[in-house]
Amino acid sequence: MPVVLTVDPRSGVPIYLQVIEQVKRSVAIGVLAAGEQLPTVKQLALDLTINPNTVAKAYRELERDGVIETSPGRGSFVKSNGVKDTTKAAAMDVARDAIDGVVREAKSIGLGAEDIRSLANAAIDRWFREAE
Repeated sequence: MPVVLTVDPRSGVPIYLQVIEQVKRSVAIGVLAAGEQLPTVKQLALDLTINPNTVAKAYRELERDGVIETSPGRGSFVKSNGVKDTTKAAAMDVARDAIDGVVREAKSIGLGAEDIRSLANAAIDRWFREAE
């Protein structure tokens, strides 16, 4: 697999969620292509020095979300049916997680909903005006 996954046990984010997010991000940006094989549960667990059950849980969630498909005896692969939809869904998941983190952080420092909306709208205007 050309993508390198890493985990940070001190981040406060469960390790299986870190694996899920990184795989989804890799699919969303095209680092992992449709039909590409993921490392085995055992191999990824060894590479990341984590429990194989953690990797298995992440793979089950990725399969449930339609990002990968597992074939017994063959391994796990990036789902090729509707890869465009899978890529869009993966991108939406990654963006949703990032936005949730930003909103949570802004709220924790005392900003209200309207302040956060104003900042988000300004950022959207800035980024999409530059793209035109």
